[in-house]
Order: sequence, then structure tokens, then C-alpha cells
Amino acid sequence: MIVLLSGIAAFSQTQFQVLIEKPGEKSLKGILSREAVENDTSFRWYAENLKGYTPNAAAVAGLKKNADSIQLLVFMGTWCEDSHFVIPKFFALTDAAGFSSNRITLIGVDRQKKTLSHLTEALNIINVPTIIVLQNGKEAGRVVEYGKSGLFDKDLADILGNLSNKTIPSPSR
Repeated sequence: MIVLLSGIAAFSQTQFQVLIEKPGEKSLKGILSREAVENDTSFRWYAENLKGYTPNAAAVAGLKKNADSIQLLVFMGTWCEDSHFVIPKFFALTDAAGFSSNRITLIGVDRQKKTLSHLTEALNIINVPTIIVLQNGKEAGRVVEYGKSGLFDKDLADILGNLSNKTIPSPSR
């Protein structure tokens, strides 16, 4: 996992393909920047899905508390309605926490949930969006779609809250 994540970090600049998988539908596949999704006029859903959202206070606190010890690996589909709903709110949540964008890697998948470098297969991504919380290069937890509770940010808060309770050993050098 650590080698894989090092490879992702090396490519953390935007590196993606633009696909037309259905008529009139633009998809982005690969490592994305938030701005590529947020500012693309094809993705009007981004601004629409921010309306009325208040970030979960426990998730904001958890992100602040763990800001220096975690990374977030986020898989999404620009074609996926669940991603349309969750991803804008996810970024509003990280903004509210002052969480560094350098600690977030956003990865777009095609309709077959494939991306560049076989990352979805390596990390067992079946549904999107999937938010993976990494601590010391190891998965500490993940939120798939809306999460088990139906509220992605509540489930993310639960994962972040448990980080202080478990010790994940640092990788040996």
C-alpha cells in the first residue's frame, strides 16, 4: 500500500483523460484537481449540490485534530449522481476544517469504475464515491457512497474519532 501511495503522491498534479461515454456526457478519468471539477461548466451539479449544506461539526473537528497525520484518497465519477451529491459537500467540509488540499487526492473513474494505473482494482473500489482515510500510509477506514449511516460526513467523523483510539505503527524504514 505504501509503495502505491508513494506513486500516487508523485502524480498528485492533475493527470486525467476526458471521456465521452454517453452522448452529451463528459467524464474525467484519472487524477483530478478540485478546480477541474468545480469550475468545469459541464458539471453544473457542483454548485447546485452545495446549497443548504452545513458541515458535520464532529467531522470538522476530526479533520482539524488529525490534519497532520492523515491523507484522504477520494474516488468519484463525474457521471455519478452519488458523487454529484457527496463530493461538493466533502470539499465544503474540508474547507470548514482548513484541511490542506495537499493531503487530498481526487481520482476520477469511468463508468466501469476503472481509472489510470489500475488503482480501483488495487484498492478494491467497487462503488463511488469512496473516501479512504489513510494514516501512516495504511487504510484507517473508508466511507463508500453515503456511508453506513446514510450521512457520509457522520461516518467520516466516526472514522476520524477512532483514530485517536488506535495506534497504527509507522512503516519501518
